Amino acid sequence: MRVKKAGHLEDLAVVGIDIGKDTFHLVGFDCGGQLVLRQQIRRQALPAVFDGLPRCIVGMEACLSAHVVSRTLRAMGFEPRIIPAIYVKPFNKGQKNDYNDAEAIAEAALRPNLRTVSEKSQDQLDLQALHRVRARLVSRRTATINQIRAFLIEQGITVRPGLRALDNSFDNILEQRHHEISPRMRAILIGLRDDWRWLDGRIEGVSAEIVEVSKAEENCANVMTIPGIGPMISTALVAAIGKGEAFDRGRDFAAWVGLVPRQFSTGGRTVLGRITKRGSRYLRMLFVQAAKVIMMRPHRWPVFSFGAWLTDAAARLPHNKAAIALANKLARTAWSILRHGTRFDVIEDRDMAAEAI
Repeated sequence: MRVKKAGHLEDLAVVGIDIGKDTFHLVGFDCGGQLVLRQQIRRQALPAVFDGLPRCIVGMEACLSAHVVSRTLRAMGFEPRIIPAIYVKPFNKGQKNDYNDAEAIAEAALRPNLRTVSEKSQDQLDLQALHRVRARLVSRRTATINQIRAFLIEQGITVRPGLRALDNSFDNILEQRHHEISPRMRAILIGLRDDWRWLDGRIEGVSAEIVEVSKAEENCANVMTIPGIGPMISTALVAAIGKGEAFDRGRDFAAWVGLVPRQFSTGGRTVLGRITKRGSRYLRMLFVQAAKVIMMRPHRWPVFSFGAWLTDAAARLPHNKAAIALANKLARTAWSILRHGTRFDVIEDRDMAAEAI
């Protein structure tokens, strides 16, 4: 532990922590904005150091271990605030170093209207980890399949698009085109196919675990009553925002996911562009996928509460725009159900259903 500068710690009002792998850098201000703490500590010394500080606001960037640190400090009586890095950057002055970063975090933590990240429980972190492992495995499987296709094309062999098409024709290709494939390339392809099958098994195992969690978790079960939303979206949503307390309304959540138009307005003239794509890329991808699946089944629209709205949107908007609008609606509906602990109430449009039949 190394103290750089310290003032009257009894006047401490806010502390900014720059979280590192092994060391933390602390910068603290009093109520008048004067620097009273500037210190570097080891990660293991965090509880001991803060035990000797007056209880105050503690700011930190949203990063690895931020939620664990936040829970530790909250149990000690502090008021931790986890701040997105994008909101800290405007307060950073001078050259970039750990102390300047901690000072910027402390400045940002004092802003009363700054939106902070909700503190995640251990269950949420576990569920989030499952999704991240699954996403990595799916990405590796896609890369493996693409490599198999690339090696086959180098041998002058093409296979129609689709995972199943390649899987079903793989053995026939090795058998019928053996004169075009060298023994070494044949062994490489078989090894890649074994990797593919192993990844399939791992993905199925993780997916099954996520499904089990979705059945046991009440909030996930409530969200899954929304048309088009299943275990993957419901568990990813609960892992990311819990019960949605960080957002005041559904539009705020949709904006956080990045499903609202980018705004560039000035002089009273409103200019809206493409969606912002801010916030959670993973959740946005899941909601858009769900919307596109619903768009593929127009005969099912009449049995959804938003069937009439979707029919009108599909008629006047391009397909992708209508899908994004539907994804926005699904996100706002999911937040409402999470926040109020209710279930989706399907009001069937009987006239539209009769026409569809």
